[in-house]
Amino acid sequence: MMATEHIDTRLLDELSEQSEDLNSDAVKITRSALVDFGQAVEPQRRRWWQRGGPLAGMAGMAVLLGGGRALADSASPSAMSAANDVMALQTAASIENLAVSVYRTAAALPFIKDGNPTVAAFIAKTTGQHQAHAQAFNSAATQAGGQAQNNPDPKYKAIVDQALPTIKTPADVVKLAITLEDVAAQTYTKNVSQVSSADLRKLFASVAPVEAQHRAVLLAVQALLAGNAADLVTIPVDPAKLPAAAGSVGFPDAFYKTDSASPISEGAVQ
Repeated sequence: MMATEHIDTRLLDELSEQSEDLNSDAVKITRSALVDFGQAVEPQRRRWWQRGGPLAGMAGMAVLLGGGRALADSASPSAMSAANDVMALQTAASIENLAVSVYRTAAALPFIKDGNPTVAAFIAKTTGQHQAHAQAFNSAATQAGGQAQNNPDPKYKAIVDQALPTIKTPADVVKLAITLEDVAAQTYTKNVSQVSSADLRKLFASVAPVEAQHRAVLLAVQALLAGNAADLVTIPVDPAKLPAAAGSVGFPDAFYKTDSASPISEGAVQ
């Protein structure tokens, strides 16, 4: 194990408190964004229907409800933006659905359920947060006139299905969870620049840092497990026993990358 360095525990305690506050703050922002989005989108839908008459309204709703790809080709720019918003929200919900499924499966594994209580507690808390995120994205999708997405992301479900039979240790669970948290954070970060309204940008921007935080925690846990230091995976953290790298291993990038972000159509309702 790497040699330890002196760490100012007062700063670490402050950072831990800020970390806990991040999710509660994000929940408030998410709820606010959903309310604002719902208030903004209804008059837009009414104006859209009134301008184009019933025929245009039917075409627009077909686009928004999914399965209207051919109609989308000839839709107006505003209709296309609305359709893209719905697909982005549905894809986000599909990623969250898969994360919930994976964490629930992990929680039932004997070496998690009867193993490190901190890891088990993290999985339980994170599962609840992913459920809330899925509900938020689906709520926004239905407010925009689309369908809720209750299925998992097809691309990453295939990866999960291939990985699950090979999971034998907590480290395997952590590795798979890191993949899902990273794609979620990257996707929502990119979605901020892809959706058409400020309220949706606020929604994605409020959830992305929570997923990035999950990944940071998991990267730190992964490093401790790899260093045969599972006993250091505890809450509260004992900073005197942590290796020097513990302060940076969870944050490998100065800016969050989006190279692996899922395209908005990946998990859209077909």
